[in-house]
Amino acid sequence: MGTTYGYIRVSSTDQNELRQTLAMQEKNIPSKNIFIDKVSGKDFQRPKYRAMLRKLKPGDQICITSIDRLGRNYKEVQQQWHTLTKEMKVDILVLDMPLLDTRRDKDLLGTFIADLVLQVLSFVAQNERENIRRRQAEGIAAAKSSGIRFGREPSPLPSGFSRVYTLWKAGEINTSEAARLCGMARSSFRYRARTYMMKNTS
Repeated sequence: MGTTYGYIRVSSTDQNELRQTLAMQEKNIPSKNIFIDKVSGKDFQRPKYRAMLRKLKPGDQICITSIDRLGRNYKEVQQQWHTLTKEMKVDILVLDMPLLDTRRDKDLLGTFIADLVLQVLSFVAQNERENIRRRQAEGIAAAKSSGIRFGREPSPLPSGFSRVYTLWKAGEINTSEAARLCGMARSSFRYRARTYMMKNTS
């Protein structure tokens, strides 16, 4: 009988993998056989996942809690599933979907049902990822339109900036001279001058 490995993925370092870890422990998978990635599921270039692949031998099994832990790219999940089960001869168990257990029902009908369920679930996983990205983009756009700033707060303008800006705006000094007087790079001065103008004309 082959070795069982657990694969856990969360999308970022601040997400908690405890629920998935407990599920693996309930399957009596030793901690040394559990691989955890804290990265996006958009592709399979993940360090711990790649490390697990290097250990796999025919007859081994991978245990995941749900198909979206394997990945969220529809086409790549399909390809990876085929590579694992057909080329590497590894079994996969998806805990929240018992139909996706390649150890059982290896006849033609069982394989057809598993493949069909896989297609549906991997499509749903990618669709959810795209919906999350769309909602994030819409949220950021709405926040920006409401005046909410993102990123670091800009450093305070140097003393005398207003006077230098006025001289520069009037064409009495060039950008290089204005930047030198403010102790800035030319590009920084132009950026701060633009935001200063927008702020004072709004």
